[in-house]
Amino acid sequence: MKAIIMAGGEGSRLRPLTCNRPKPMVPVMNRPMMAYIVELLKKHGITDIGVTLQYMPESIRDYFGNGSEFGVNMRYYVEETPLGTAGSVKNAATFLDDTFIVISGDALTDFDLSRATQFHGEKGSVATLVLTRVDTPLEYGVVITDRKGAITQFLEKPSWGEVFSDTVNTGIYVLEPQVLDYIEEGQIFDFSKDLFPLLLKEGKSINGVVLEGYWCDIGNLQQYLQAHLDTLSEKVKINIPALWKEGVYTSPGVEIDDSAIIKGPAFIGENCKIGAEARIDSFTVLGSNSIVGERATIKRSIAWSGAYIGSGAALRGAIMGSRVQVQNGSGIYEGAVIGSDTVIKENCIIKPDVKVWPHKVIEAGTTVQSSIVWGTRYPKKIFGLDGITGLANIETTPEFAARIAASFATVQGRGGRLAAGSDSYPASQMIKRAVISGMQSVGAVVADLGDGITPMHRFAVKSLELDGGVHVKVCPRRTDLVTMVFINKSGGNISRGVERKVENIMFREDFKRAASDRVMPLENVRGTAAQYVSSLLMAVKGPDKALEGIKIITAYDRKNLDRFIGPALDSAGIAHENIDFDFKGRARSWQAYREMLPQLAEAVVQGGADGGAVLDHNGDSLILLDERGRVISDDMLTALSALIVFKTKGGPVVVPVTAPDTIEKMAQIYGGKVIRTKTGVQDFIERVISLEGSVEGEGSYSQFMLHFDALGSLLSILAFTRSRGIGLGDLVDEIPAFYMNKKVVPVPWETKGTVIRKLIEEPEREMELLDGVKVFHKDGWALVLPDPEEPVCRIFSEGATMEIAESLADFYVDKISNMMN
Repeated sequence: MKAIIMAGGEGSRLRPLTCNRPKPMVPVMNRPMMAYIVELLKKHGITDIGVTLQYMPESIRDYFGNGSEFGVNMRYYVEETPLGTAGSVKNAATFLDDTFIVISGDALTDFDLSRATQFHGEKGSVATLVLTRVDTPLEYGVVITDRKGAITQFLEKPSWGEVFSDTVNTGIYVLEPQVLDYIEEGQIFDFSKDLFPLLLKEGKSINGVVLEGYWCDIGNLQQYLQAHLDTLSEKVKINIPALWKEGVYTSPGVEIDDSAIIKGPAFIGENCKIGAEARIDSFTVLGSNSIVGERATIKRSIAWSGAYIGSGAALRGAIMGSRVQVQNGSGIYEGAVIGSDTVIKENCIIKPDVKVWPHKVIEAGTTVQSSIVWGTRYPKKIFGLDGITGLANIETTPEFAARIAASFATVQGRGGRLAAGSDSYPASQMIKRAVISGMQSVGAVVADLGDGITPMHRFAVKSLELDGGVHVKVCPRRTDLVTMVFINKSGGNISRGVERKVENIMFREDFKRAASDRVMPLENVRGTAAQYVSSLLMAVKGPDKALEGIKIITAYDRKNLDRFIGPALDSAGIAHENIDFDFKGRARSWQAYREMLPQLAEAVVQGGADGGAVLDHNGDSLILLDERGRVISDDMLTALSALIVFKTKGGPVVVPVTAPDTIEKMAQIYGGKVIRTKTGVQDFIERVISLEGSVEGEGSYSQFMLHFDALGSLLSILAFTRSRGIGLGDLVDEIPAFYMNKKVVPVPWETKGTVIRKLIEEPEREMELLDGVKVFHKDGWALVLPDPEEPVCRIFSEGATMEIAESLADFYVDKISNMMN
């Protein structure tokens, strides 16, 4: 016996799940639902199978092939235009030369098909319909048979007033080839509406057999969810290729943290990773290669393969397509359906029954209350405060990195010479290799700087006279993020104008692809780390061992920084001891470094050191401790750097708009000038570089080094204290006291503009609009700064006392909250 699987369904009622795949390829328990139909046919000895296709036919062909991997023989019959259920089978008439069975590829069943074929043979009819009994027959074709099984009446999808039976047509038929003679070729013809009424009218014998077992016509989203609940409840007998233990199906390669809680029945697909303290409750299905972050909770939800559920995220009765990202703190609630390749950023709420079509981006902090159909995968702005930052291998993938690098190289022009480098962590190196490929693909000459740190990369671009470069690093804020820093030929960050050009080329895919003979070989640059360290030592203008006798205690990640810090301090004659925290070869966040400060302060004081230093793993950020163990970071470090510049050359000094007013007080003392700039890295660096070009004279200290090179800043500050014969603590004591406070207030993206407008409209207040809104008060000031990457406003304040600084910050938190209300 042969079989026909009808697999041409578009599945419009399953959208957005079927926007990019045919209905039979929608997964049930991590496998296409049609795979269970193929297995059912094989189980009953039916191995010659024809498949009728219409919507996205290649998707099914590519998955099943000729059927050999499933132990069957499969061939395909494609409808150029929809022909109806019977018309599609007529399209395969040359294949059907004997009794055959017709079955839908988008249902889930364990019926005894052998019983149906046996019944058909016993009755000798031209058509046998497989029937079942259901509680609510409104969505199905209702059928009445006599005591012998002969069909006497049926009606498609009746109203309650027309319901005359609970026995319905399952869409499974055993047919004789002669019924195809009643179907006109190339015409729309349906089994229930056209063929079977015609056969009854012609007096042909049509029978129905009621089979016991499970059957679910997966016609809508509720039925799709129900099919999973029934499968996990063992109501249907299908083959699930996974290990069953204590109510949970687990597939090969699964990693589950010891502190995670999983309550069955549940299914976890191949190579899934479940994080610490995550909770997966009953009736949850996770597709292959999915990641569940720490403290995430999932209840009664279905996630297809490649899902990312971030830390603290929550799924409640939701369905998600392939490769959906639900980032930290976001929640998706009952009945919501998220299409494939959608990104839901941090702290979003997707309300019940909302449907989000594929390839959408829901910006951080958004509450979605109605369905989203239109839109694109990428936000209008990709660049953030310091290049491009995204979840490693989830948002920032090798594919994305290659495309954005090709866009950057296209902006530089054909034949441009560009650098590529990264820190020593595997995720960064992976992205760097993709960056190199992207640059080469448009004809750029690429210099591979190998492993290094951001300041080394800036140095190399300038010293090698390159047109720019991309440095890839693990983000200091969160180590599951990677940042791509785009550097211009001066060693600074590219401007916003260049960022927009890169984004536009990326969106248009307007890459200038190079012919194969124009792809340039990769240049591997060696010795950059040593040259960079030498340049630092020359910059502080000291002979070998010039700083001999200074002793410091350090805390840094040896994996990425040992090649720089050790040689630099040794060459300068600085005695140093590193506190070896257990990094286990992994990067640590800047917050984790801050948590080391008490231990480091104790080591400095007890060891009689001249100070301490914490450097982040990419050499961008620095925290100092003086000989008394006092912490010098953030605003105090900015003030200290300004003081050194004032003392050595009188200024001008460049500082961000958030810096304390005490810097102006020092400028008055030393007859200097203060230039304030926006807080963005590219604005700050650009202003410093434009100024440094005019700086001359012995004893000058580079503001570029002081602000953007942690190791260079450390050497410069120690060299200054040695040249003046004073301790670090004494230098800090020269800075006039100041009091600052910082707050964060949540502000939805759509409200930020309103908040800023209303602040500007405040009467009788002196304001500065360099970056955000800076409002001056009698005893201080407050700056309200919309964050470009998160749905928040950041509030900076300075007051004559700490109490005033705190009250100013609180005042604007309350004011902004009231504005939103």
